Amino acid sequence: MDFAQARARLIAHLHQEIRDKRVLEAMSSVPRELFIPPESREAAYEDRPLPIGYDQTISQPFIIALMTSALELRGGEKVLEIGTGSGYQAAILSRLCSQVVTVERIAPLAEGAAGLLKALGYDNVEVHEAGKELGWPAEAPYHAILVTAGSPNIPRPLVAQLKDGGRMVIPVGSRYEQELVRLHIKQGRETVVSLGLCRFVPLIGETAWQE
Repeated sequence: MDFAQARARLIAHLHQEIRDKRVLEAMSSVPRELFIPPESREAAYEDRPLPIGYDQTISQPFIIALMTSALELRGGEKVLEIGTGSGYQAAILSRLCSQVVTVERIAPLAEGAAGLLKALGYDNVEVHEAGKELGWPAEAPYHAILVTAGSPNIPRPLVAQLKDGGRMVIPVGSRYEQELVRLHIKQGRETVVSLGLCRFVPLIGETAWQE
């Protein structure tokens, strides 16, 4: 299969709805097929989520592009990602900001993503196995936070890890369907806007869902 050609077709498709050229260029540079189990690689550039093991998925490319563009990254930011998965989203973020800190609660996924990202040269990404507290407070505050799992609410521990002027994109709702929202905090005032409906695996942790 010609993955480069398939990737180009996907980016052309996303361009119909995603206007952030930097995000599309970043997605053009990341080989999604390498972040997917071998048995699913022929579907790597279909616009749909795919399983990556451990009851987890790699998100639909459109949703990845939408969430990433909503962070409004300009290149100098430190970004926190909640839910590393296979590492694909972290690889895209690494091309759009100066530093990515990403946490994953499933140890084999964290280890696999860390090894793959290092092997592919994404050297501004730190992968950590998640602790009990949501996020990674040790390196807070962050300019932006991206959450790739659905939460019953906007977790206050994550809001506390944002810089003033920071943005967080997170799915909020039930375990089975959520609304994708963007929170912006400025001088203590929080503004939340909806980006549409979505469906993610549950966010597990304190102030989120219990396992």
